[in-house]
Amino acid sequence: MTDGEQGPGRLTSQPLPPPLLPLAPVLYLAWADGSLADDEVLALRRHARALDGLDDATRERLAAWLDPDNAPSEADLQSLLQQLRDGGGVGDAEDLGALAERLARATTGGGASDPALARSAAEALRQALDLPSGEAARAVTSAIAPTARRPRPVRRRRPTGEPESAMPSRPDPVALNRFIDGDHHALRREVLDALAEPAFAPVDTRDTHAYREAVLRWCRDLADRGYGLMAYPEEFGGQHDVGASIAVFETLAYHDLSLLVKYGVQFGLFGGSIYLLGTRRHHEKYLQGAGTLDLPGCFAMTETGHGSNVRDLETTAEYDVASDEFVISTPHPQARKDYIGNAALHGRLAVVFAQLVTESGGHGVHAFLVPIRGDDGQPLPGVAIEDCGLKVGLNGVDNGRISFHSVRVPRENLLDRYGSVSEGGQYTSPIASPTRRFFTMLGTLVAGRISIACASLSAGKSGLAIAVRYTAHRRQFGPEGGEEVPILDYTTMQRALMTRLATAYALDFGLKELVRRFAATGTESSQEIETLAAALKAYASDWTVATLQAAREACGGQGYLAENRIGQLRADTDVFTTFEGANTVLFQLVARGRLSEYREQFGELRVWTIARHLGSRAATRVAELNPIITRRTDPDHLMDPEFHAAALRYREERLLSRLAARLKHRLDNGMDGFDALNECQDHAVELGRAFAERFLLEQFQSASEAAPPALQPHVRQLCALYALTCMETSAAWYLGSGYIEGGKHQAIRRQVNELCALVRASAEALVAGFGIPDALLAAPIAGAAVGRTARPAEAT
Repeated sequence: MTDGEQGPGRLTSQPLPPPLLPLAPVLYLAWADGSLADDEVLALRRHARALDGLDDATRERLAAWLDPDNAPSEADLQSLLQQLRDGGGVGDAEDLGALAERLARATTGGGASDPALARSAAEALRQALDLPSGEAARAVTSAIAPTARRPRPVRRRRPTGEPESAMPSRPDPVALNRFIDGDHHALRREVLDALAEPAFAPVDTRDTHAYREAVLRWCRDLADRGYGLMAYPEEFGGQHDVGASIAVFETLAYHDLSLLVKYGVQFGLFGGSIYLLGTRRHHEKYLQGAGTLDLPGCFAMTETGHGSNVRDLETTAEYDVASDEFVISTPHPQARKDYIGNAALHGRLAVVFAQLVTESGGHGVHAFLVPIRGDDGQPLPGVAIEDCGLKVGLNGVDNGRISFHSVRVPRENLLDRYGSVSEGGQYTSPIASPTRRFFTMLGTLVAGRISIACASLSAGKSGLAIAVRYTAHRRQFGPEGGEEVPILDYTTMQRALMTRLATAYALDFGLKELVRRFAATGTESSQEIETLAAALKAYASDWTVATLQAAREACGGQGYLAENRIGQLRADTDVFTTFEGANTVLFQLVARGRLSEYREQFGELRVWTIARHLGSRAATRVAELNPIITRRTDPDHLMDPEFHAAALRYREERLLSRLAARLKHRLDNGMDGFDALNECQDHAVELGRAFAERFLLEQFQSASEAAPPALQPHVRQLCALYALTCMETSAAWYLGSGYIEGGKHQAIRRQVNELCALVRASAEALVAGFGIPDALLAAPIAGAAVGRTARPAEAT
């Protein structure tokens, strides 16, 4: 039927008689979805026949509304809603019975139903349709007065057994920021204030030339403020403060990431390699120019054919005794230096890693200072430079490819801290073992991995801050008849963002401890520092990529707009999983480091000896596993920090012992060591992740104890969420190893949900604790939390 058309015997277009008005809400709901099932019609007719006090005409009118062959039109339903408005239906009602009773009292004349009978009749019909009373009432009152929706308070779930009074209030963002910033709080604020100045305003990244020039200009500005020299000795204009230098770098990641990378290449990789691999004559000649950007430079390690495999680089540096020079050569196109920052446009001097060759043979990879451009900006003779062109991100960095064709440099251009060549061509080194010498040289550059880990965290924090502030205010869907709900109230959204927020804090405390240990060594890195740096760089950059994707999806179509910044953050940080070593390779280095620690602890033990020792330790731990513990699901146990620490420690140690056993089995059967590790590669990577998670949890728990009393509940809550999320993510392993049983896994999942809901209540304060100024977030959709109106559109 068309709107307003009346079928045979239809009386619906006429107003309902007063005795039926209390039943109008049920009649409206019965047809709101467009049809009634046969069993619903039969049930409604049965209950209608049982109603008391209705005359024949009224019963006929009611039967017309229950005729499945003549469904009411849209006009009929709108007319019915108008009659409800006129008859007193506007306003809240806790259930349909209460609404029917109110309508009966408001009805005058015509033998209106008794309120009690009206309630009873409405309830009978509601039950016939199997409608939830409260939601049904809200649906009707919302339809009657769609602009008068009731505000819906945020529901706050809490872990079972935790009293409402135990839930902490929101943390003070200023106090939180001071706590997580630590010793370098004032320096970070200083850098953030500088980045918020008009001189650092964003530029159009689509104009590559203008973008690169802006990044260079920003970098010079930072150098003029003294930040580039910060890690170098005081006698060369610096402060000799490695921790402060990394704090500056980490803070720059809240701004433009092309600036971050160019800054890192110039002052960290280029200047840092001169400082750490060179000797005093190099420092006196080059360090100040590197730190002030008067001498723009490159760090030329990577080759097209050898990305992470530095040991087998093919660029050569052959010593010519007659001229007292090294001859730098690129033997074939796959040996060209590739993806070199500052090379395409601005760099004048490059630190080039090449195979050092003398008349007595090869001595492995060493670093050489090689001029690549003259004062006129043009490549020098024998140096071929080409632009890498547009990249997925970081297009403000002038990455280039460099080839050397018998380029000669003086002998003193060898950075000779760990290996030198005499005028007569004799090679000497303070480190006799070539392997140890190689890894010692690379170890001096571990600051790069630490810096990328810290920058990854800052970029992820920016994405989280934007997404949390948006989703806390963006409303979508909701209960029938109720107000739309902030999308951060949904469990899936909380799982996507709150678990990653907890990991952000874990990384913050873990990286601060790594930087502290590194700075305490005076940049002479140890096996422990190198292992931690590899683990946290890989873990942090993996987290950043996943977090920014989750943030983009959380913001829907708004997250896809360039002005809201998440897309640029995703594009720029994607390569962080490759910078300073591909993450898969780094996690394997962590596994090797864990095995080698036992070799150092117990002397020159063979792999099988280590495996036997670790196996006995793991067996002891398994024996200590109480069957009751594996099944405990009470909140006190699930929230116990000792349980969290033991679980993550057990996983790491068990993975370590099993990896040693797997390697031993293969080696015993005559397999080559490379092939043995390759077959266990997946196991080694998981061990690397487990190592990172155990270390982060330990630092998180230490931080929760050291936090100011007002912040402790929040830090502990986040710490518990991080620990249980790690366990849930590795649930298959824990179940398979017998550490937990199925019921406990389900309890952990429920506990994660409850903690996510608790953290959600403080989420905006927690991201405000990052201390990122609004000017640097530069995302219109993030303004909803500070009084601006979020733009309403989802992309169509």
